[in-house]
Amino acid sequence: MNPSPPPPRDPDLLEEALGLGRGGSPPWRLAFVEDCVETSGAFVLHNFLKRTLSTEGDGTVVFLGLAQPFSHYDRVLRKMGCNLSVQRNKNKLHFIDLLNLEFLGERRLSNEKGENDIEIGFMDLYNRILRSIEAIRSKDYNGGWTTIIIDDLSHLEIAAHGSVKHVLDFLQYCRSLTSEMDCSLVILNHEDIHSSDEALQMLSHLDYISDILIKAETLSTGIAADVHGQMTVIIKDAPGGLIKKLHSFQFKVKENGVEFFYPGSRF
Repeated sequence: MNPSPPPPRDPDLLEEALGLGRGGSPPWRLAFVEDCVETSGAFVLHNFLKRTLSTEGDGTVVFLGLAQPFSHYDRVLRKMGCNLSVQRNKNKLHFIDLLNLEFLGERRLSNEKGENDIEIGFMDLYNRILRSIEAIRSKDYNGGWTTIIIDDLSHLEIAAHGSVKHVLDFLQYCRSLTSEMDCSLVILNHEDIHSSDEALQMLSHLDYISDILIKAETLSTGIAADVHGQMTVIIKDAPGGLIKKLHSFQFKVKENGVEFFYPGSRF
């Protein structure tokens, strides 16, 4: 008897929902990722990193690391089969380490004109992103897609000393790069840590201007051993437009990646 063929590989439901083909550019500009304290959405950023930097594609990444040091992402991605140190040496990854929020500078923080200095700090950060994209495209550039990833929004608010206006202005500048430099922007935000009306209005605005909204949430039935949470992907027909498609599935975070599946398909 001939051996049975191997079972078909389960599709990557998140990749399918986002319309990501192998090696191609994403059909959107701004993806807004929201999670909660109980269910982290960091794995979504890890997936973007791995896919964009994979050997099958020619994508590049500018990563703003505010939540973790480079060593953390490198360790996680190595388990997923992607060596970030190698990718950085190849000029495919530019990691901007902002864990200590040093881009504002101690001198500026002690200056009496704190608000103006915060604005200057964000403009400096924007220019660093722009220089990173230019550096990526200055040597052996093959026309691949560049993704700007921000991890995460709450730390930008800390850098701005709670000034939502400065954060939103900075994000608008970053969004302008998606058309000026032909790239995409991915922002992670912790939805349930914001309390002020001003911050909630900013989140509503980001929801409005995004092309895709990705939500990582806890299960409505509570904690389960084999299911870590539920994911909802909302695709709009245009920023601020109507919902074009809505995908909903569950996920389980593993050491070397994430498994996505429809409710009731795992026993």
